[in-house]
Amino acid sequence: MLSDRPTKLVPPVLARMAAWSGCLILVGVVVYFIVQVIARLAFVALPVAIALLLTALLFPLTKSLRSAGMRPIYATWITMLVALAVLVGTGWLVGARAGEEFPGLVSQVQETARTVQEWLITGPLHLEEAQITDYVDEIAAMVNEQRTAITGTVLSAGAVAVEVLASIVLLLFVTFFLLKDGDRIWMWFLRAFGGVAPRVDRAGRAAWTTLSHYVQGTVAVAAVHGLIMGIVLAGMGVPLWAPLAVLIFFASFIPIVGIFFAGTVATLVTLGAKGLVYALIFLGILVVEQQLENHVLQPLIVGRALHFHPLAIILVLSVGGVLAGIAGAAVAVPVAAVIYRALPELRHKPPELPPRPQRRTFTRPTPAH
Repeated sequence: MLSDRPTKLVPPVLARMAAWSGCLILVGVVVYFIVQVIARLAFVALPVAIALLLTALLFPLTKSLRSAGMRPIYATWITMLVALAVLVGTGWLVGARAGEEFPGLVSQVQETARTVQEWLITGPLHLEEAQITDYVDEIAAMVNEQRTAITGTVLSAGAVAVEVLASIVLLLFVTFFLLKDGDRIWMWFLRAFGGVAPRVDRAGRAAWTTLSHYVQGTVAVAAVHGLIMGIVLAGMGVPLWAPLAVLIFFASFIPIVGIFFAGTVATLVTLGAKGLVYALIFLGILVVEQQLENHVLQPLIVGRALHFHPLAIILVLSVGGVLAGIAGAAVAVPVAAVIYRALPELRHKPPELPPRPQRRTFTRPTPAH
């Protein structure tokens, strides 16, 4: 009777809430320590996460080469060389176009600035030239004040470059071995789970399917987006249209926030190079194309792998950005999608196998005497 007395003093709803609160606190503590470990191992965790994304993108080519009868080592090397050729070719195109068109962009921006200055003096605002000069001097003074901070950032970039190079080497190694021995690595990983290995296997395969669909669909959508915007910028005669198209392509991997940043940069470049009318035209085309992407391309290509509300995407991006900056925001959505698809498979019990039919035993008849 004494053991039941404390439970009778607490309402059932409050007892249930206390139990849930205890579970949530325990889960929160575990998640906190996991995040702290990942943050301390960011030098390793981030390249491995990017390697998984690259593997999901490149594995169809490796699989096709294997299906054609090629050995895994050769198929992996060809896949890596093709990816490297695409990256080098894109970098060369962007660098060459930037080197050729940057001086022209500077002169066009100066001409646009003079036009804006004349409009401010002769236009409806009727500003005095001395006021405009004061504004320019204030901007120059702000830049000079920040010169020390900018110089320190440039100097520290040399130390960061070594870490970035090491991360790239680790990323390439992880991607290579995942493409070559991914199945064997996964089977070795499952041995640690004993009797629950079938659940972990189903969850892992569901997560991998989701990740593959998400990455491949996002790359396709980003390529269409960058190609269309590059054609629009080139048609308008905007300098640096190739680097801007590449920037829009990479920014499309960060939902909502990325295209806002890249679109702002492209609009400002168009404004400085071609004037207000062209900038407004480009902005209108960008908005229309973005709406078509959100309502047509994304649901058709990526929607089968990810069904997140925009509010959920914003929250996931915010958490990823706070924890790991731009790189965290880039991988936050696929990580959330993988977890969302894998958890149901971990909870479900495997279907029970039908009972095996019992073998009938026959006894030899005894001879009659």
